[in-house]
Amino acid sequence: MLRVGLIQMLCEKGAIEDNLREIVRRVDEAATYAVELLAFPEMSLTGYIDPTRMPLAILDLEGDEVRRLLTQTAHSPAQILVGLIERNPGGKPFITQILIQRGKLLGLYRKVTIVDDEVAWFAPGAGDVLVACSGAHTIGVAICADIHNEQVFADCRRLGAELVVEVAAPGLYGEQALRNWQSGYNWWEGECRTWLGRYAQAHGLWVAVATQAGRTSDEDFPGGGFVFDPTGARLFTTGTWASGAAYLELDFEANKVHDLTGPNV
Repeated sequence: MLRVGLIQMLCEKGAIEDNLREIVRRVDEAATYAVELLAFPEMSLTGYIDPTRMPLAILDLEGDEVRRLLTQTAHSPAQILVGLIERNPGGKPFITQILIQRGKLLGLYRKVTIVDDEVAWFAPGAGDVLVACSGAHTIGVAICADIHNEQVFADCRRLGAELVVEVAAPGLYGEQALRNWQSGYNWWEGECRTWLGRYAQAHGLWVAVATQAGRTSDEDFPGGGFVFDPTGARLFTTGTWASGAAYLELDFEANKVHDLTGPNV
């Protein structure tokens, strides 16, 4: 069994201090449920920024912002996945998810599937997936548009992952004033059910999802926390677009998910 937390978080663009406070709050909250793996969405620390407009939100892994993240979460025994925009000395920045524990950077994954509008702003990673151990279990990481790149999931499985965590920030299209949150959530839930359910079944994987949620300064995100088992069945959904958290126990042997708190906390 593995206890995981899936954070459905509002991540304001460029608001690093506010986002860090929310990350630390959720880390402390997760400790009350003995969570072993805590997943925050894509770009959770920096927000989903346009790096040409907010260059100060492009972070160095050795910089003060990441150092404070490590320091302020060092008391937690959980392994924590946090997203940010990482400076790339060789060109456009990376979309990066880091894995941290007890004040140390354990590893990172730079998103390889850079498509559509992101091509103008970000560079793809070199293709190395992040696979690490969380207790007795091996996990992999995928980021947002990787949902349409089966190779990422196949590579995680090839390297021994039992669980792949899809961290995401899929922006919703259309005028904010006319936003239909339910349709946005339903769209993302359908994408996850179609693609992640397929990959779970094809590669014998568990797949969990943590998504940005809510309205930022100029963009909206649908939220969504989901878990799929190796048959492709969706065993858990938050059922809402609202910010919140799900704390779950994944029973790999019995193919069950135990909800420790209810879908929103």
